[in-house]
Parts: sequence; C-alpha cells; structure tokens
Amino acid sequence: MTTIDLPAPPPEALRTQARWNRALLALTAASAVLAVVAAVGIFTDPRILTGVPIWLKPFKFAVSFVVYAGTLAWTLSILPRRSRPAEWAGVVIVGVAVAELAIIVFQVIRGRTSHYNVATPLDAMLWSAMGTSIMVLFFAHLLIAITALRQRIPDRAIAWAIRLGLLVALLGMAVAFLMTMQGGTTTAPGAHAVGVPDGGPGMPVTGWSTTGGDLRIGHFVGLHALQALPLLALLLGRLVADPVKRTRLVFVGGGAYAVLVLLLTWQALRAQPLLRPDGLTLIAFAALAAVTAVAVGLVVRKPLS
Repeated sequence: MTTIDLPAPPPEALRTQARWNRALLALTAASAVLAVVAAVGIFTDPRILTGVPIWLKPFKFAVSFVVYAGTLAWTLSILPRRSRPAEWAGVVIVGVAVAELAIIVFQVIRGRTSHYNVATPLDAMLWSAMGTSIMVLFFAHLLIAITALRQRIPDRAIAWAIRLGLLVALLGMAVAFLMTMQGGTTTAPGAHAVGVPDGGPGMPVTGWSTTGGDLRIGHFVGLHALQALPLLALLLGRLVADPVKRTRLVFVGGGAYAVLVLLLTWQALRAQPLLRPDGLTLIAFAALAAVTAVAVGLVVRKPLS
C-alpha cells in the first residue's frame, strides 16, 4: 500500500489561527447564551421597567457584546505580530464586560434599573462599579487601537478600515459620558434621553426616544464603526481594483462616518427625535451626503500618477 504525504500547513497560517484571543471568543459565546436567556425572559417575564420589558436591556447588551467581542477577536487575529499588551487589553475587556453584564442581570432580577441608579447604597455601589468598568474598557480599547495603528497590515485598505473603525468606536464610547451629564433626578443622575424623561415613548427594540433626543443613537452608530468600516473595505475590494483608490475611499468613508456620529449626537443634544429632525439638522445631513459624494467622485475619477 502506498501512502501519500500531504504538505504541512505553512507555519504562518498556524500562527494566525492560534492568535485568536480565547478570552474574547469565550465572551462572545457567553454573551450569545445570555442573549438567548434574555430573549426568553422578554416573552415570559411580564415585568415592565422604564416602559419596556425588563429583560430587554440585558438582551441588547448581550447582543452588543457578541458583536463587539467577536470583532475585537478577529481584529487581534489578523495583526501581523502578536501584541501582548493588546492581548491583555482584550482580557481586561472581557473582565469588564462580565462585570457589567452581571450587574445588569442582577438588577433585573431585583427589579431595579442598573444605569444612573443611586436610589439605595447598593444601587449606588453597583452604578459606581459600572462607571469605573466603562472607563477601564475605554482605555483598554484605546490600547488595542494604538497597537493597530503601529502595526503594518499588508492590505492598506483593510488596515485603515480597522484603525478608523477602532478610533470612531472610541468616539461612540465618548458619547456615553455625555449621558452622565444629563439632568436626571437625585436618585438617577444621568439619562439617555434629552428634553424628555427616560422611559417615554420609544422606537421598537432599540427604545430610542420618539419624543425627544436620545444619546444612545450616536453611541450605537459610533460603536458599530468597528464592523461598518472593515465591511466597506471588503466591499471595495470587490468593486475597486486599484489598492490606492480603495484606501482613499476608506478614508472618505471613515471621515464621513465620524461626522455622522457627531451629527447624530448634536441632533440628540438639541432634544430632537431621530425621525423628526428640524430644517437645520436636515441641511447638516444633506451637506454631509453631498461632501461625501463629491469626495468619492474625486477619488474615483482622479488618475493615479
């Protein structure tokens, strides 16, 4: 009997497969399980908190961490060189996420709000812990962004999509700090909504206010730059043959996305619902669309020297 010796996989391929951050992958899986549990709770637990099913918040946060942790794990896996500080930053993010999700679920079980709740000493302690965890997550994410900026990823369009996605996501995180500065009450210093109380009429699933501004919109859109910009780069890889033009278009998309986050936050701070913008807001969004279209046209038509 003859045997056929199959070629061994290239060492670099094995190293790439081994670079997936296991802690982030574990968080992705655990958050997916929590999302299923919370989804069941939405339909089986009749309690309502701040105008929505009490399990809706843990469901949204669990889904958010599935996407966020999975994206970070992928990002770290494609860096050309393993970065121990970035890997440890991923582990720190996992610890922060577990703490935050645990507090949210614990408060749901108690029938209490988790964010901006200082009504009792226990509530205040838990909210303080969440506030600290958010700061830690911000700086851990920043460390990963700095690592991505310093490493040379072969595909420049993908490289800059990842870098800009990480940076715009930091901008989205920063919007969350504005929520702590909203009026609120003595027992709830801070709010998502602007111009109206939290817990009023809201959009389906997201709960974004339909009667006032809502800072969660800019926060949400900013965070998802992590996925949107790399997806843009992958799409451009199919549509634009020239790598230089692809990279320039990624810069255009990243800049436009960052401005979009700022405009959504500006709209919310002016107490305007997302779907009821005034004339000035419409002009600002139209200007962004026009400038972006012109920039795209210039990049596509300009011959490369």
